[in-house]
Amino acid sequence: MTTWQELPDEVRGAVRGHVGPVSSAAEITNGRGSDLAAVLDTAAGRVFVKGVEGVSPRMRHLRNEITTGTLTGGLAPAVLFAEDLGDWLVVGFEYLAGRPADLSPGSPDLSVVADVVNRIGARPGDDARPLRTRFGAVDWWGRLDADAPELVEGWDLVDAARWCATFPLLADGDRLVHADLHGDQILIGDGPARVIDWAFPGSGAAWVDPAFVVLRLIEAGHEPAAAEAWARAHLTGLRGADDAHLTAFAVYLAGMWTHWTSTRTGPGLHHRARLARDYAAWRLAQVPAEVGPAHYRRSLERTF
Repeated sequence: MTTWQELPDEVRGAVRGHVGPVSSAAEITNGRGSDLAAVLDTAAGRVFVKGVEGVSPRMRHLRNEITTGTLTGGLAPAVLFAEDLGDWLVVGFEYLAGRPADLSPGSPDLSVVADVVNRIGARPGDDARPLRTRFGAVDWWGRLDADAPELVEGWDLVDAARWCATFPLLADGDRLVHADLHGDQILIGDGPARVIDWAFPGSGAAWVDPAFVVLRLIEAGHEPAAAEAWARAHLTGLRGADDAHLTAFAVYLAGMWTHWTSTRTGPGLHHRARLARDYAAWRLAQVPAEVGPAHYRRSLERTF
């Protein structure tokens, strides 16, 4: 991480050109997607600034946050400025005071979470990248079998690969999708909750964000059946989805996140992969054999 004081003079000067003198800077040390993440006290008020050095996927993700602000209808923090300066991209966002949502069983925040997830699902995806393209037909389980077979021991790889291939079709749609929802991304303060960190937005099916919420409810202590039941009762996007949708989602994510543990480094990777594998294993046990991935692929492919 880079501190405000360690930024090149040109970058700090450009920020001050937008917000005036900076009286103090508090770095956000738990940020993983940026080289700089800081709350600045400025002449224009408090501002949240992110910066990335060097062309990379992280820079593309930060650009996604710039463009997505216009799609969310105020759900995301407003973008105040953006500057490309040499190797740096630096972006100033509206500062949002609030706390992360608590997703644990019985939490009073759950009704707020339902409201904001439903508001996302009501927004059109417009020009956001289609999820069917982003989540392409990648055989993550085949890759795991080739690259890290010890991680998939005991799994039916043929069945998993078929479910994995089904997910992009089921995820297709025209709604705005955050595609990384969890409690830390939902800020609760005065007024309606807001959603941050739009690094992976897409245009897709309205059930996908609710599926991410189901996974995070399980992480927060809900039993899988209870998490799904709550989501079906409160998240409107999930009402058109059935067991096959959730199974395809869980198996795809389990394969992708588990493969990432063999190719990437970073905090939380192994935890997320284990969470997704546990949910995928539970989901697979709920689906009758006659409602498997081959049945769904045949019926879906006739519609495209």
